[in-house]
Amino acid sequence: MASTDTGMPLDAAAIMSTVLEGILYGECFSVLMFIGTIWTFTYKKRMRDVNRPIAAVAVFLFLLSTMHMVIDIIRVEDGLVKYRNTFPGGPAAFFADYTQKTYVVKTTVILLQTLLADGVVVYRCYVVWQSVWVAILPCMMWCAIAVCGSYMVYDLSLASDAESVFNNQTGGWVAAFIVFTFATNLVSSGLLAYRIWTIERSVSTIRTRRGIRPIVRVLVDAAVLYSATTFSAIICFALSNNGTYVIGDLINPIISIAFYMVFIRIAINTDTQKFLSAVPGTVETDREIPLHYPMQTLQIVCRENETSSWLK
Repeated sequence: MASTDTGMPLDAAAIMSTVLEGILYGECFSVLMFIGTIWTFTYKKRMRDVNRPIAAVAVFLFLLSTMHMVIDIIRVEDGLVKYRNTFPGGPAAFFADYTQKTYVVKTTVILLQTLLADGVVVYRCYVVWQSVWVAILPCMMWCAIAVCGSYMVYDLSLASDAESVFNNQTGGWVAAFIVFTFATNLVSSGLLAYRIWTIERSVSTIRTRRGIRPIVRVLVDAAVLYSATTFSAIICFALSNNGTYVIGDLINPIISIAFYMVFIRIAINTDTQKFLSAVPGTVETDREIPLHYPMQTLQIVCRENETSSWLK
């Protein structure tokens, strides 16, 4: 069943989303930033010095976004070329048929990439705060993403047409998945940035040249990029607009881009601090902190020194 009052036709939405996703994925950002991420992790470093968990996350994000891109290309080729004249209802009906295996796999990839990305943010939040109580709410929200996303994939595989997604139980799971994704990223990133900012402010009277404000900025930038895209999807879905499918396809490369931004900036910041600390007189060291500062403040300084490694 082709869309009538839900904005652009689904075949046009498929073409637009694939073109825009291809631009974000290959021509401009995602692939180049993945290469930059691996380079910053491995350049002039021994294998034992490489942060393997984060390198693995970067690789998995790249593989998942690549899988999503390939599936979209296959679906466009099938809908507009292979089955153009044989599928009942034409290309628009083809893209409205969610029971196809390619669409089920595509939705599963979206769920896995979202869980991976939000899981990393929740983990960073826990490690920086060093408190289970602070991480309880983000963890519960992450579990809600997993539950809603699983039901979303299952119900979409049974959906009869595209318009039913906005109206029946499937729409409820889709809406819950998008809302929890938005809220989890916003809450976790906010807690993370606030914690780093408070540590930086606490030690600003002791050392002013060796801060981590650039990391806070890039964390905020990445969170805003991810949240703005997710919020756009919420608006389109609330309006029952097929633009939801365009935004949904763009979220995948944007997730990778947002995390590569953080990975690269943290790696550069860490390498810069190591270089400056090796040059006499360029930065203040912990040994130069006056002894009259309270022990609590000195502990904050130690935590500030380790923040970059925690985030990585």
